[in-house]
Amino acid sequence: MQPHYLNADLTKSFLEVQPYVVPAVVRSPAATLAAAAVYAAQERPVIVKGVKRLQFFLFSISCLLLISGIGGEAMASFTRYLRSLKWTPLPLGVGFAVIAATQYRHTRKREEQRLAAEGAACIARPWEVQVYKLLPLRHFSRFWGWINDIELPLWCRSTVLGSYVRTFGCDMTEAEVEDILQYNSLSSLFRRSLKPSSRPVNAASALTSPVDGTILQAGRVSCGTLHQIKGVTYSLGSFLGPNIWSGVSPDDGATADDSCYHNSCITDPDANELHQVVLYLAPGDYHRFHSPADWKVIHRRHFPGELLSVNPSFAAWIPNLFVLNERVAYIGTWKYGFFSMTAVGATNVGSVKTYFDEDLRTNERCRPSCTFSDKTFEGPGHNFTFSKGAPFGEFNLGSTIVLLFEAPKNSVMSVLPGQKIKMGEALLAPETFTDKTAGSDKDCVHNKGVER
Repeated sequence: MQPHYLNADLTKSFLEVQPYVVPAVVRSPAATLAAAAVYAAQERPVIVKGVKRLQFFLFSISCLLLISGIGGEAMASFTRYLRSLKWTPLPLGVGFAVIAATQYRHTRKREEQRLAAEGAACIARPWEVQVYKLLPLRHFSRFWGWINDIELPLWCRSTVLGSYVRTFGCDMTEAEVEDILQYNSLSSLFRRSLKPSSRPVNAASALTSPVDGTILQAGRVSCGTLHQIKGVTYSLGSFLGPNIWSGVSPDDGATADDSCYHNSCITDPDANELHQVVLYLAPGDYHRFHSPADWKVIHRRHFPGELLSVNPSFAAWIPNLFVLNERVAYIGTWKYGFFSMTAVGATNVGSVKTYFDEDLRTNERCRPSCTFSDKTFEGPGHNFTFSKGAPFGEFNLGSTIVLLFEAPKNSVMSVLPGQKIKMGEALLAPETFTDKTAGSDKDCVHNKGVER
């Protein structure tokens, strides 16, 4: 009598399989596999889905029997090894720690989803930033820099360097030397030079991009508040430090007051305003940076800070990230007044190098105790004037460039946050506009800035 859970096709299929599988299982596992193979090779009409599952199940059983029948000594040895293992229970504290970490992760995810729905940024708590800073990122970055400088044998360059090129999408057709076998280390590939024709400099714009990268922020500086990414701000005064290059006394209120710090930087407040552009360099981008305008460098300030990641996801999470990190600010003047370009260090950035400043040393083993160190470029032999597009320096890996500059009030940015840009492309467009997204300098009242 046919069971109720078997239909006619399923029963017929089982009866077809039985003469091959059952006798084979009785004889030996090897015969089982042979019988299954013979059955699988036979031509038969298409059957229902349940029959195919039954066939797969019987074939799997045959394979398992074959495995158990072959290499019995090896199987027994493996079984003895498993029995010899001593299972030690984890301490109770480890279990609680895992549960707490899992719960914190779920809570944090819910908080991020809630803030994202409200259009607000999810900011790291102070203790989270402190724990992150405890990681040995400086030591790891120095180690990574040492790895990058190792000379690779010719036989492995194609594999190692080719993997990097493919992973990060580097366009080697733009490189001055296209053959990756000509680069003797990862560092030389990172810092490769490009063909002059691959990066034409926009002659019509007064300000061009100094790097290949992504625009994180571009716009006016409102009351001494900078935006490292939308919704996450930091202080202009903390970023650049005391203003000693404008001839303003350190005791001047305009310098000491963060909310209107930028007033001390502007040479013509009636006609000009302070603007910013933040550019992020990914690991696959061109790692050299160039002069973004025709300007003169008069001062250098080096902040030996942390080396936290400057990836946009971290920039949106850690407040004051660019203030915490090691950075080198070059400050000077251009045709509209104040101008500065700051190279911000990051995790795995072994060093920041500028071609004209041989005294600069970044990511030192013995970290200086001072908050910052200054160098003034004045006198004979220190006239460093750069033309737009001129080579300026290089990173050992991707990082961030922050431009702060004085420009006319009717200046308009030709870029938007999130936009990819190449070195030499325009940042400022010669157009007139009215910026309605930020307050004017007159809004700096009672030490309060205008939120954008």
